[in-house]
Amino acid sequence: MPSLKEIKNRIQSVRSTRKITSAMMMISSSKLRKIQKIIENLYPYQQKLHQLMELFVNSQNDFISPFAQQQPIKRVAIVAFSSNTSLAGRFNDNVINELKSIVNTYLYLGKENIEIYAIGDKVGEAARKMGFETLNNFRQIADKPSYEATQQLASDLMDMFLKKKFDKVELIYHHYKSKSSQELVCETFLPITLNTDEDKWNVPEFDYIVEPDPQTIMNQLIPKTLRLKLYTAHADSVSSEHAARTIAMQTATDNADDLLDELTLQYNKLRQQSITNELLDIIGGSFGREG
Repeated sequence: MPSLKEIKNRIQSVRSTRKITSAMMMISSSKLRKIQKIIENLYPYQQKLHQLMELFVNSQNDFISPFAQQQPIKRVAIVAFSSNTSLAGRFNDNVINELKSIVNTYLYLGKENIEIYAIGDKVGEAARKMGFETLNNFRQIADKPSYEATQQLASDLMDMFLKKKFDKVELIYHHYKSKSSQELVCETFLPITLNTDEDKWNVPEFDYIVEPDPQTIMNQLIPKTLRLKLYTAHADSVSSEHAARTIAMQTATDNADDLLDELTLQYNKLRQQSITNELLDIIGGSFGREG
């Protein structure tokens, strides 16, 4: 049975841990509120931009784009978003497991034909353990979404796709739904799909006057949409990370509170028993002297 000193030391240790988890919970919650403002403004803009692209695609029966060109897959790129640090529940594990699954489907190409762009230390470490080299270091932007950085990455990926250095580009990230719900997403970044669902946007048919012409506009609109999509995926991932860490640290703090209650109760019982034993010893000694 543990002594009073051992229980007291354990109570102090749990209290120290609780202070850390509680502080991390508040920090992550504060960061989540900031990134939520970006997401709330970004989603409507992205949807409207995508709706505009859908409108042009539906209005042009013969529209073609080099970014929609399907070609035999010989080389692929995988862009995976994780965090630089842990203590975020299953957030990083989900990304890593999905990365392993996607890589396995392309292993027939050979590892030399699979390029992994790791946005975050955790997925970078996993990629290196799998035998891949992550040539680009995106550690600095992993925690803070940067439109300039993701714009450059998107431009590089588009350029390599057009030069046929990559035949397909995949994205792996978490989509932020709510503080308690983050959905892991794996989707194709390139080539894009021009076949649209007419009921999705329910866009009315109008006789628009387009200047200079739809093809010219789409040549500018598609790259802009792709750059914004990558930035949105990054912002999605970061907000999901903060939400996951907030929940994980809240759970850890609640567990620490429960453990403190148990240890305090155990400490009080043991202390009461110790006092009772001392009183019995005093009473027993007193009766012994009287006899």
